Amino acid sequence: MPQMLLPFFPEEKTYINSFISFIKKDGDVWYYIDDIPSFHHKEDDYNSFKMYVSQLYVYGNVKQKDIVQVFGINPRGLKRWVKKYREGGVESFYTKPTPRRATVLTEDKLNEIQDYLDNGFDLSSISEMVNVKKCTISKAIQKGKLRKKKL
Repeated sequence: MPQMLLPFFPEEKTYINSFISFIKKDGDVWYYIDDIPSFHHKEDDYNSFKMYVSQLYVYGNVKQKDIVQVFGINPRGLKRWVKKYREGGVESFYTKPTPRRATVLTEDKLNEIQDYLDNGFDLSSISEMVNVKKCTISKAIQKGKLRKKKL
């Protein structure tokens, strides 16, 4: 997974564009629209930062290049945040991601595959018989969940 470039929050008042600015005070980041406070979050609250800059962009208050330039963030990251905001709204930044789907290699499936391996079947044949991808079986062997029969 690529590492996120963290936003940079200087201590002095910084303008994102001609009417939106922000300043870091005592560990909080405050955003202003025409010198009227509009939002704030803790300096290390990256979910709130992502949500708010996405919101500013979606509503047409700022341009992508301004956000990227002022905060020193990756433009692809901003595009992902904007998509997340458009599809899920504010809540999507604060909910836990959905867990990955259930594992393909259950205990029963591992035992079945191991029996075939012990009887000398090749991975392609086993893959077809148990309806599990060959690469999944190979990874299980590499991780030590399965073992190939020694010749």
